[in-house]
Amino acid sequence: MDKLLESLKEYLHMETEIPFEEFSDYYRQLISELNQTFSDLDKDARVKALYICTIVQSNADARAKASKVNAKTFKKMSAKCAFWADAIKFNLTKDGMSAEEIEQATEEINTSI
Repeated sequence: MDKLLESLKEYLHMETEIPFEEFSDYYRQLISELNQTFSDLDKDARVKALYICTIVQSNADARAKASKVNAKTFKKMSAKCAFWADAIKFNLTKDGMSAEEIEQATEEINTSI
């Protein structure tokens, strides 16, 4: 998750929007990482994954509205990220974190970027 978070930080500091292909590639890396390692992630990595999923979901939603050509693809990306975000929140709650603690932990990542 650290590598994906570092890439996301770079993207968030850019002045221009990354091209569809690059966004799609980043999304595929994220989903692949979650599929392969989710059950092995510690609490810190899950919080990072939640933050990344939330940002990618938000960006996919915005791009779906702005792009008629790729709107369907962006909507699917958003839905998949929403699914993962819900799964991560459920898992973190099961591990003893409250909704407020989860929100605070993701906010700390946001302020560090």
